[in-house]
Amino acid sequence: MPGPVEVVVEPALAVQLLAWVLAGSLLGSCSGLVPGLHANNFAFLLAGIAPSVPGPPLFVGCAMLAAGVVHTFCNAVPAMALGVPDAEMAVTALPGHRMVLEGKGYEAVRLSALGSVLAVLAAVPLAVPVTWTVTAAYPTIRAHLSLLLAMVAVALIASERTWRGRLGGLLSFALATGLGALTLDLTADAPLEAGGTLAPLFAGLFGAPVLIDAIRGSGIPPQDGDGITTSRRFVGTTAVAGALAGAVVGYIPGISAAIAAVAVLAIVPNGASDRGYIVATSGVDTANTIFALFALVAIGQPRTGVLVAFEGTAAPLELPILLASVVLAGLVGFALVIVAGDAYLDLVGRLAYWKISGAVLAVLLGLSYLFTGPVGIVIFLVATAIGMVPVRLRCRRVHLMGVLIGPLMLGL
Repeated sequence: MPGPVEVVVEPALAVQLLAWVLAGSLLGSCSGLVPGLHANNFAFLLAGIAPSVPGPPLFVGCAMLAAGVVHTFCNAVPAMALGVPDAEMAVTALPGHRMVLEGKGYEAVRLSALGSVLAVLAAVPLAVPVTWTVTAAYPTIRAHLSLLLAMVAVALIASERTWRGRLGGLLSFALATGLGALTLDLTADAPLEAGGTLAPLFAGLFGAPVLIDAIRGSGIPPQDGDGITTSRRFVGTTAVAGALAGAVVGYIPGISAAIAAVAVLAIVPNGASDRGYIVATSGVDTANTIFALFALVAIGQPRTGVLVAFEGTAAPLELPILLASVVLAGLVGFALVIVAGDAYLDLVGRLAYWKISGAVLAVLLGLSYLFTGPVGIVIFLVATAIGMVPVRLRCRRVHLMGVLIGPLMLGL
């Protein structure tokens, strides 16, 4: 009979791996705190530099994954701290902004961090059975993708509580679909080639309208207390549901974390709250990194920009090491987002808010030019106008994901 398997751990290699993961985590934290830098644009920048990074391909790949994971932790911070509207506009504000207006910004940061880290811890043991199930169903999903996306669009519009919201959702979806059909495949001469038109599209649809409303706002009020006021069971259940929804995002093109979060909140008891939305969205966004990695192994297709960057490293698919790197990056991201989030809120709260909103709008405009050239400015302005539609018609901004879903649904 063969003897017991001996596991050999080389301390020098372990230290090297730790150093690469920490370096990637630091890079991801810096990118996540830059307002308007979409995860895919950041990932394509990584893809551009990955082949030239000196080091073992596996370690470079681990650093790329760590950067992507920590980015999903930290990008919630500028989303909460920037674009806070006037209190009178709170009804149309994002959930994180409403909590900031209530003085609960520190709690919102912690809910986001918990949603992300719990989703990472839940996704690791769930990844194998979920991936096996989805892989078995994938040929059917692929064959009927247009129908599936159409059902998602109809369900999102029907989930609005008023007829005005449903009409607003339909109009928003239709306009975003038209914009996506016209611009997604555009090629432009730009200073940086990183993800095509995604930067001006997402900055205009989701970033600029929030900031425009915030120019009239009075800024961030004093924040008082960092305790979690909802139950551990609710946070845990919502995060695990978000992790499962992350599998859907990882496999089905066009489905975003916000769309998956809407489905999660419809299932989780008492989920339709600002706190539930923050936990679910963060959980979906971060868990997607793990499920997308398994999707790469199972069906051979990189479903996220981060995995496109990972493939550029020519790293072997050593799942145990890659998963360990992702979990470690998740723990680092959890600590970083709390420290950075509190400091971010404090800093922004001390500055003139209209100046901040104007400066961030300028940053978004600059990123649009860098990633797409002069045509990016036009796309950004048109996308901003369309992004104002759900705000003014009092419906959810998630319908603007028609910019991706619509063209896929129509086979464009």
